[in-house]
Formats: sequence, C-alpha cells, structure tokens
Amino acid sequence: MSKYLFSAAVSAVLVASAAHAQSVHEDRRAELLRQRAAIDAELAKLDAPAPVSQTTPTAPASADEIFVTSKALSLTTQVSGQTVTTVDAAAFRNTPATTIADIVRLSPGIAVTQGNGPRDVSVSVRGSNARNSFGARNLQVFEDDFPVTQPDGLARFDLTDPHAYGAVDVVRGPSSARYGNYALGGAVNFRTRSGRDINGVEAGLDIGGDGFANLYATIGDGNASHDIAVFGSYVRGDGATGHTGYETGTINALARFELGTRDRVAVKLIYNEGEFRLSTRLSYNQYLANPYQQGCKAAASAAPGCGTISVLVNGVSGARIAQTADEGDLARNDRRTIIGTRYEHDLGPDTTWRTQATFDSRVVNQPTSATPFKGTLDSYNLTSDITHRGSIAGMAATSFLGVFYNYLDNQSYSFNKTPAGRNGFGALTQTVFGDVRNLGVRAREELQLTPTLQLIAGIGAERSILNVRQTAYSYPVAASPVLTLIPAERHFTNVAPEAALFWQAVDAVRLHARVGTGYGIPQAGNLFVTSAGVAGNNTSLKAQRNTGVDLGAEVALGSNFKAELTGYYEWFTNELVSQSAGVNLLAYTSNVPRSVHRGVELGVSWRPLPAVLPGAKLDASYSYNDQYYTDFRERLTAGGVSTLLNRNGKAIPGVVPNFLNVRGGYDQPAGPLRGLGGFAEITWRDRFFADNSNLLAMPGATLVNVNLHYDPPRGAGRLSFYASVQNLFDVTSVGSAAIIANSLNAATGAENPASVLANTTGSVYAGQPRTVYAGVKARF
Repeated sequence: MSKYLFSAAVSAVLVASAAHAQSVHEDRRAELLRQRAAIDAELAKLDAPAPVSQTTPTAPASADEIFVTSKALSLTTQVSGQTVTTVDAAAFRNTPATTIADIVRLSPGIAVTQGNGPRDVSVSVRGSNARNSFGARNLQVFEDDFPVTQPDGLARFDLTDPHAYGAVDVVRGPSSARYGNYALGGAVNFRTRSGRDINGVEAGLDIGGDGFANLYATIGDGNASHDIAVFGSYVRGDGATGHTGYETGTINALARFELGTRDRVAVKLIYNEGEFRLSTRLSYNQYLANPYQQGCKAAASAAPGCGTISVLVNGVSGARIAQTADEGDLARNDRRTIIGTRYEHDLGPDTTWRTQATFDSRVVNQPTSATPFKGTLDSYNLTSDITHRGSIAGMAATSFLGVFYNYLDNQSYSFNKTPAGRNGFGALTQTVFGDVRNLGVRAREELQLTPTLQLIAGIGAERSILNVRQTAYSYPVAASPVLTLIPAERHFTNVAPEAALFWQAVDAVRLHARVGTGYGIPQAGNLFVTSAGVAGNNTSLKAQRNTGVDLGAEVALGSNFKAELTGYYEWFTNELVSQSAGVNLLAYTSNVPRSVHRGVELGVSWRPLPAVLPGAKLDASYSYNDQYYTDFRERLTAGGVSTLLNRNGKAIPGVVPNFLNVRGGYDQPAGPLRGLGGFAEITWRDRFFADNSNLLAMPGATLVNVNLHYDPPRGAGRLSFYASVQNLFDVTSVGSAAIIANSLNAATGAENPASVLANTTGSVYAGQPRTVYAGVKARF
C-alpha cells in the first residue's frame, strides 16, 4: 500500500466523520449532560482503594449508560495477585508519542531502547528483552486482549500508532500459567480508545524536526448495544541519523456488539505497512566519531565513523566491495495484517463461555544488511475458555478453565546482497521452511479466603512442536552450488504453575506475594546460525525457564497519593542469549545454564498541594535490575587457540541497572483556562555492559523533555494544542547497543580488552537529538 492509499484512507475517515459529526453532536450533548453525574460518581469510586473481591461486578444503574464489554476473566486487565501498572492516555495524549516508547517507559520495570529502524523500539520488562536488538522477545503482547505476539515469540512495536491508544497495561513477572509460551517477563496489553470515549470525530496533525509529520483521525460511537472505533494515520520522517527516513500507514479498528442479554461479539482489525530506510549499527568508536552518521553517502568519500557493509560484486561469491547504508539503500518494507473475533455467551448468570480466533499475517522484505531477508509468516491463534463466578465452601470464587492452539507457517529466504541498491538480491544463502505449533490448557482459581485476603492459584501446560528445515547454499568457485539440508523437529512440554496471596491490609494499603513461572522455546531462526554468525546447525538449543518471587505493596491515600513498590527475585535456567558476530554476520543464540535476575520497582503519583495548587502533579517510576550469570562458561576461539572462560558473577550484558523517569507538571483544573498546562520530564538511564566479560560499557545518559499544552474538556472547546521539546539539552546518547561477542588475541591467547571491543561493528545506534514538536487536534 502506498502513501497515497494511506492518505486516502485517512481522508475518507475525515470526510465521513465530518458528515456524521453534525448530526451526532446535538444528540450526544444532551445524553452526556445526563451521564455527567454518573460518570463523576464512577470516577470517585476508581480513586478509592479497590476492593479485593473478584466477584461478579455490580450491574450499572442504567443499561443505557454503560456498554458491557466482557464478563469473562480478563487476560491483562484487573490482574489479581501480580505486579501490574496501567498507563492512562492522560499521560501521553498531549505529547508527540512518536513510538510506543513514549508510553511504556512511564511504567516501573520497563526500559526501552532503539530497535532496527526509526519506528522500532525494543521493550525490556525486568531486563528480559534487553539483549534483543529489535521487536519484543520474552513477553506476550496483546491489543484489546487479541494476541500480537506470533507463535514463534516475536512481536513488533512499530505495528501501530500510539495515538490510537487509551491505556496500556504492563503485567510484570513470569506469567506462562496465564499467557503460555514466551511469557518469561510478563505481558503488555495496548487498549485502543472506545467509541463511547471518542463520541464523534477527532483529527490531528503533529509536526516536528527532521521532517516528522503525523496526520491521524479517529471516529467513534457507542451506546448500550454497540461500541465502534476506527483509527487511521499516515506518518513520515527523515530521521536524525543518516539514511533513516520512513513512511508508514495504519488502520486500527475495534467493534463490539451486544447481541441480546447473553451474547457479545468483538471484531478487531489492524493493518500496517511501512517503508523504512536503515543505517548500519556502529562500533562504539564509530559512534564516538560520528553518532548520527553524517557524510556517509559513499564509502569512497565517507566521513570518519561511517559504517559500511561488505557486498559481493556478483551476488554469488568472489570479490567484495564496501558500501554505506545509503549506497546499499538498506531498508525494511514490512506489512502486517491482524484480524480477530471474540464471542462471549453467558451460559448462566454466573458462567461465561468465550471463544476467540485471530489471523496474523507478517510479510517482510528486509534488505537490511549484507544478507537480505524475505519471508511470509502467517499464524492462527484459537482460544476457548469458561469463567464461573460463584462460591466454594462459602467463599467467593472465580474459576477459569481454557484451552488454546496456535500455529505459525514459516516461509523465509536469505540472500547475498549485490551492489544494486535496495533491489540488489543475489544468490540464496538459506531457506527456512516449516511450522511452529503450540497446544495447551490453562486453569485458574481466585478464592476470597476472608473479606481482606484473596488466594490466586493457576497452572498452564503446553506442548510445543518446532518442525522446520533449513537449506543452506554455498557457491564454491568454478563448481556447482552445494546445498546442505538441516532438519530440526523439536518437541517441548512445559508446565507453569503460579500462586499468589493478595491482602487488603487496611483501606489504603494492598499487599501481594507471588510465585510464578515462565518458559520460552527457541525460535526457528535460532536453530540455524552458528557462533561464527553464519548459516549452520544450532539445533541443540534448549527451552529457557524462569521461576520468580514477587513481594509488592500498593498505597492509595485518596486521589492525592498513590505508590507501588515491588521487589523480585527470579532464577533462570538455559536462558537464551543472543550476540552479534559482526556487522556482516548474523546474530547467534546460545543457552546460559543458570542466571539470576533480581531487582526493585517503584512507581509514585503524587498531588503535593491539592488545596493550594490542585493541578500540580508529580509522577515517577524507578527500576533497579541486578542480573548476572551463576553458571556459564563460554568458549572463545581464535586461529589455533581455544579458551574456556568462566562468566559466573558477570553482569548480563544489555541490562540497564538503573532506570528513572520523573515528570512534574501542572494542569489547570477549572475556570476559563481549564486544560492549560505543561510539564518537565527527566529520564536517567545508567551505564550498562555490552559484552559477557563486562569489559566494554555503554555510557549512561540524562535526558530532559519539556511540554506545554492546552487540552480543554469536551464541550469547553473543540481544539487542543501542544508544543514539546524532546532532549532539551541536546545530549548525545547511545540509543541502543546490540550485545557483541568477546574475542581472543590469536598470538597471545589472551582475551581482547575493551579497546579492541570498541572497534567491533554492528552494535550501536545513537539516540534522538534535540527535537521540537507541535500538534493540533480538533474534536467534533
């Protein structure tokens, strides 16, 4: 789909919206005035400490006021006995929100880094995904409770536009009892805005430095029988780093319908297509010399610090030449389509049956390096479950039992690159064909032992089958091509129990203690890359597992002070760790027999002077991660020298030990200037290691953002504005650093020092420099 089609889609939404708006406005105004008192009462209830009981929710006062979305046990919202943070749209709706990093970093336990490309970010929950250079691993990602993680464990965070979201739920800790495979770190659920919340039309335009522009629109409507919201956007940017421009378009829709008093249906659609130009990842020394890769048009005349790739002249074998990212036109052109439907039927007043089906197609064309990649990965996800709310031995209980099945058809190809730019695909280097299947069952019981104490117990069992085969191609000079077939059929059985206690100690304090487990099988791509960074046999990889203990507390003093504090300790076995073998080579994966992840998470929301400055607010999140190997010996080889090195006690690379985000601001709560406000935000990220031997550290950074906005409530004004400066003091920082492999000196047999590792390419992307944004939004 071209940018013109995306623009047409957004325009169509706008035109239809305008026609619809006038007729809806007057009717809805009268209805909203009737609902205002009821809504204010509901908000007051939300500000009060939530009750522990998970019994059937109280029915609304009027069926005309609230649309019932679900009676089944939610996957990701209102999760009992576990550390969960919800980031509401109020925290990011008056910001550029260029990527989902602007949302999830507001939650404790989260660290975000730059992925492969200007819109891609890597999200780490408790350090679980810190060693991956793109997308999301080791956590399950959902949107409106529909799965976005495919059965091979990969989710991409550049899938949609953050302007579509109304809230994000971050569930932290090993969670395979609830979410199955790959939920070692937990889950993230993005919730789109409801049609009832939109109630008409909203359209906006954001602009900013480096050619950034985002044109978006959403239309929504809801009442007691239906709720529909449709969002569309077209986004482009030139990128601060050389050769990182992009264009991407999104359509995102959710429709929910009441089919009588006992039946409900939800339908979900996400379509995203983007063209992204990519720069090369640099060595640390290249980053120091030229962080934003300026003057890197041609390898022959490149400025110092420019990264290059090595390209076969004929695309098969023989001579190679160096090309910059601009010369090779490194890029991604990816298309993602997700269609899902969910049906709920009340078998009785206390029992609900739910069935959900999702189709997810990922089509990729990625000449991103010296080995371009193409593939079609279509997946199917089916779940069916029953939720019963009743009592056991006189105690209120919520019982859950479900089955699930998902399947991924993997058809992927890798090639040699030729000097002919983006379309320079040479000879095949490997194909990977096959499938991934997961089949399992989940059970959960939430039991109210006393009015203030709740017990949660759950278990999941899953059978996973990886049935894939690689054909590797080599091209000897003056000889016929050699094909090597490597079949891999791996079967895994995993069981994940969990148990938690949830105690409302006093009205203002809730405590929880939890033991949870997680697991994740290797991915098909892990099985066919050797430690040399080339195609080959790596099929002996084992599934990784973790067991974690959480102790947490939540404090709520009315609506003026809320805080959450959690300490965690997790034991990993066979942790899957990926490392870069170099800029012209593939990343490879190995098992670490044992490691420990432990840390502390703190979140605070405080209105310090409610009587004097009622609009003043301070929000802060802090994460401490202490993660290290306890049983890991790594063999390094150089020429005829081979050494086994003990990594026990070494910090796990890529994990940021300390991450802090503090935002202080003021929003005028009443009067003619209601909605006028602003904030200053400080983000501090600690230094972290980039190698297993902890020799080379990436420096920490402190970034400051400022924001001024006017966002009047609906009815007081139709236009809202904001202006924002990101990275106010223009700090040059490491946006991300892929883990690099340690090496030996072939002459001495000694491990190479940090000065040598600093020249290892394929690691560093620079963070965003100072950028000014402004936006306007209209409501109808």
